[in-house]
Amino acid sequence: MSVRGTMRNIDGRMRQRRGIASAISCEGIGLHTGLNIRLRFLPSEPGSGILFHRTDLGVVISARYEYVVESRLCTTIGDPTQSGASVATIEHLMAALSGLGIDDVVIEIDGPEVPILDGSAAEFVFLLRCAGIVETDAPMQIIEVLKTIRVVEGMASAELCPSEVGGAGLTVSLSIDFPDKVIGRQELSLQLDDMTFVTELARARTFARVGDIETARAAGLARGGSLANAVVVDGGNVLNREGLRWDNEFVRHKLLDVVGDLALAGAPIHGRFVGTRTGHRLNNLLLHALFADNANYRAVSWAPVSALAAVA
Repeated sequence: MSVRGTMRNIDGRMRQRRGIASAISCEGIGLHTGLNIRLRFLPSEPGSGILFHRTDLGVVISARYEYVVESRLCTTIGDPTQSGASVATIEHLMAALSGLGIDDVVIEIDGPEVPILDGSAAEFVFLLRCAGIVETDAPMQIIEVLKTIRVVEGMASAELCPSEVGGAGLTVSLSIDFPDKVIGRQELSLQLDDMTFVTELARARTFARVGDIETARAAGLARGGSLANAVVVDGGNVLNREGLRWDNEFVRHKLLDVVGDLALAGAPIHGRFVGTRTGHRLNNLLLHALFADNANYRAVSWAPVSALAAVA
């Protein structure tokens, strides 16, 4: 379902499509693989979307929910036709792109996992801003939620609802509950925009409990994890010398993960997200449920007034 319009006629919900102005790169350790990996952002053709290019394999994978092949401890996308052609731990990078409203970029990567950097999205935000964010005249689209969609696993749930009357953009609300005293029960709700993402979520780091680290390493994961790229919790204590960036950094990071996982919808979602103890798997199942029925959403697409004038 698609509804066309102009930048001026749908209650201020629209913005122009965005890409980056120049190439920029970084390198770092993969959280789970422990490998040193080089990543490079490249400007791409307007309208092409977000693409991961495994330069070591010559494979290009679109950052879309239907290409998620693993969601244990991180979100991994892959090419279903080629064994081993995947990119793991994309959620923080996807959150940075979504938070800044970047729609088109090629991400070259020479290994199987996005570098974890400091465990948050802040360094990706810095790199993308240094590359320069530009607006283009390519057609833009949003996904407007029309019906409440809910998925549940045990005590965890995630749902997408239509926006409140007069609302626009994406509102996110999340509650988490851990037995560790330093985490406990935390809740946070935000109306997302570029500035709110940067100031309230981007710097929130991934976290792990000591017991979970031991389990993950026994499964061959978390090989690159350290106090430099994760908050580590041991009961009532945070083991990082510098402490927390916010008292509720834990729920902020979980919301950052939600933003990154929902970015795999392929277009900005306009509606309300409400989650309880949700994780990568449930977030992906929510997108599958949303797109399973055309009655659940409306794809609103348009071209900027300048582009329409040029065609005329």
